[in-house]
Amino acid sequence: MYRKELLKGSTDTLLLALLAEEPMYGYQLVKEMARRSSGYFRFKEGTLYPALHRLVRAGLAEAKWSGSPSGQMRRYYYITGKGSKSLQEQLDEWRQFSRAVELVMQPVP
Repeated sequence: MYRKELLKGSTDTLLLALLAEEPMYGYQLVKEMARRSSGYFRFKEGTLYPALHRLVRAGLAEAKWSGSPSGQMRRYYYITGKGSKSLQEQLDEWRQFSRAVELVMQPVP
């Protein structure tokens, strides 16, 4: 199990990465996150919706009510242009960070 602090720093990036592929509604995001992480990430409403609202307030995502194929109205979240740019910056930073961590963790030859 991961430490909550690790997820807290990555939640926005993970959500933007999913929304970059397609608009999704809340429950769909929860299921997709769990599926892609092989169950490692199991978002709860108390984590998901504050993060989505934060992304909307920051202009990184927007939300629109829309009918689902079953006819039920759902609030879909979409990444914005600003969100796409931010995601790319966050991914670049993550790659640099993870490379640096790996370098430190490797045994010295």
